[in-house]
Amino acid sequence: QVQLVESGGGLVQAGGSLRLSCAASGTIKSINAMGWYRQAPGKQRELVAVMPTGGSTNYADAVTGRFTISRDNAKKMVYLQMNSLKPEDTAVYYCKATIVPRTLSPSSDYWGQGTQVAVSS
Repeated sequence: QVQLVESGGGLVQAGGSLRLSCAASGTIKSINAMGWYRQAPGKQRELVAVMPTGGSTNYADAVTGRFTISRDNAKKMVYLQMNSLKPEDTAVYYCKATIVPRTLSPSSDYWGQGTQVAVSS
């Protein structure tokens, strides 16, 4: 079993900062891409940032220059540093990882349970 657990969400004023963390645990042979998505009320889930193993990082236009994704491969963790937060950043933020659980197994996508970020104006 693979689990992803997010933490670090909360309520912050516009212009403030938050740092989200996501820890992967369980039967894991290797982790390919790790990233963050978000879903605001009444909207579809959208990509925020993704960091493939050894590849280039990709950010949504709406967060470029304000958010930074990073990984600690040894700890199987991914982080999202969010600066200059805006009310439109309010959403549930989900961690996603593409994981190979064991040798010769195909990779699969796993999601965390989500963490709420609320930005007040």
